[in-house]
Amino acid sequence: MIQVYMLKDVEAVGMTGQVVKVSEGYASNFLVPRKLAIRIDNTNKKFYAGVQLREKVTQEVLSTKVGMIAERIKGLRLSVKQKIHDDGKLYGSLSADIVVDLLKEKEIVITKKQVEFVKNIKNVGEHKVIIKLSAKLKPELTLKVVGEAKAA
Repeated sequence: MIQVYMLKDVEAVGMTGQVVKVSEGYASNFLVPRKLAIRIDNTNKKFYAGVQLREKVTQEVLSTKVGMIAERIKGLRLSVKQKIHDDGKLYGSLSADIVVDLLKEKEIVITKKQVEFVKNIKNVGEHKVIIKLSAKLKPELTLKVVGEAKAA
């Protein structure tokens, strides 16, 4: 068994930045030639231990930033005015772009791919919207759709 530093994620072996033990044949025949990992020997052991530590610190910093964004989003109540028919339904369903713009006004930057509607929003009222920040962090906010008065 030898130690390798993972350059890319390999299922059932290790994630990028990890130091893992694998058989010598697997490392020299599969991982190293495909540039998935680098062999660790006594001369570069300290270097890769330092790299692994920096990677771990970076991941912790990112997770705390995402956690702070999740706390800001959780329980947030946003309101938007939309044109409606006489029966109280919207002309079309609400798009993720509107939620992205509303959050941008609150200085929270996300992409429209991160917006998940519980169901399509086609009428006025309060609706739940999920913001997918990561696989585990999915804060929910309330979006209130208000009908816009028609001009006479």
